[in-house]
Amino acid sequence: MEKLLKEELWGQFGASIKMLENAIELCPANFWDTEKKFWYITYHCLFWLDYYLTLNPNGYAPPAPYTLSEFDPEGAMPDRTYSKEELLSYLQYCRNKCHDLILDLTDPIASSRWINDYKNYSVFEIILYNMRHVQHHTAQLNLLLRQEIDDAPQWVSVSKELE
Repeated sequence: MEKLLKEELWGQFGASIKMLENAIELCPANFWDTEKKFWYITYHCLFWLDYYLTLNPNGYAPPAPYTLSEFDPEGAMPDRTYSKEELLSYLQYCRNKCHDLILDLTDPIASSRWINDYKNYSVFEIILYNMRHVQHHTAQLNLLLRQEIDDAPQWVSVSKELE
């Protein structure tokens, strides 16, 4: 793939991840684990970000301490509430994984199929789908912050190399 395309794709996806990070960092401690489930929306977003960045989705396993609870058809929650620090660490893991995937993309990888029981996309398309998913949940978190503390992070136009 052309260098320019990969750099611009990373710039926008990286900006989406940075906006998620900013929302997590702004969340006050007393709002992290309430009935609004700020922590869980964050975890859900990061789990799927990680999963959709995996070239072979059938072999996916999240890093410890996370589990496959997101795959539970009954909607089981994780066994415990993850801390802000844990999820910021998971975010950094996902950021690095995303950066490396995008910057290492070749035409054959980008056009290869990403297939699970519900989706059959090219790797390039699952990257775009994934970015939209991150943006969707970041918007939810920003709305919750507006409602709770009347504040939300600023827009991030483009990501730097690896913030």
